[in-house]
Amino acid sequence: MTTIDATTATDRPGDADTTPVLRARGLVKTFGRVVGLDGVDIELYRGEVLAIIGDNGAGKSTLVKCLTGAEIPDQGEILLDGRPVHFKRPQDARAAGIETVYQTLAVAPSLDVAANLFLGREVRRKGPLGSVLRITDRAGMRERARRELRELGISTLQDVTVPVENLSGGQRQAVAVARAAAFGSKVVVLDEPTAALGVRESGQVLELVRTLRDKGVPVIIISHNMPQVFEVADRIHIQRLGRRAATITPKSHTMTEAVAIMTGAAEA
Repeated sequence: MTTIDATTATDRPGDADTTPVLRARGLVKTFGRVVGLDGVDIELYRGEVLAIIGDNGAGKSTLVKCLTGAEIPDQGEILLDGRPVHFKRPQDARAAGIETVYQTLAVAPSLDVAANLFLGREVRRKGPLGSVLRITDRAGMRERARRELRELGISTLQDVTVPVENLSGGQRQAVAVARAAAFGSKVVVLDEPTAALGVRESGQVLELVRTLRDKGVPVIIISHNMPQVFEVADRIHIQRLGRRAATITPKSHTMTEAVAIMTGAAEA
């Protein structure tokens, strides 16, 4: 078995803060006799894109679910801005500023772009119309939706009144990412964001990821697409058999070496 030198888990972009925005230490999660996570550590720093890669069954999804409240770890701790947090459900993570875009997107096709951006967070009109009659402020939400899309540089969505069912796959993904960016004040997590997209639309999504990073929002991206991972990630967390096998960077390792660590053909 080949041995490859990997960067330590604390390596990070030079301009990042010294305290991780999100950190997990010693996460353990079991499902009966099946071990999903076996003492996993992970660190995410401000203004970086951290990719999580691994073979099927390596624990990628379980790790992200624990970080975002979809699963509760059996052991270990999660810290947000250096403070311990205990997420019992996804709503807890969202309230703390961690937004997740799943592969299935979870958009409402019959609603327009603006309504999807504010899905579950609808803004009511001021005064009795909002407090008593609970009427939503459509004009205000549409204006903010336009502003969010403009700030993210999304030029393919000019009309926020268009139903999402009329959009392409890449445009729908852009809506989901824009919603996460609008409300994910701390962390944005993307689960296989380009899995069902073509080359051009994938490029647009990756550009959105870079925009979020440039705005200082740290991004976790789960992907099987190694060229895309090496194109956009600052650091790469490699999962293997429920553990962190290594944390590397695109500058320190090649794709071949990353795959070798991921599959067990090489040790970090």
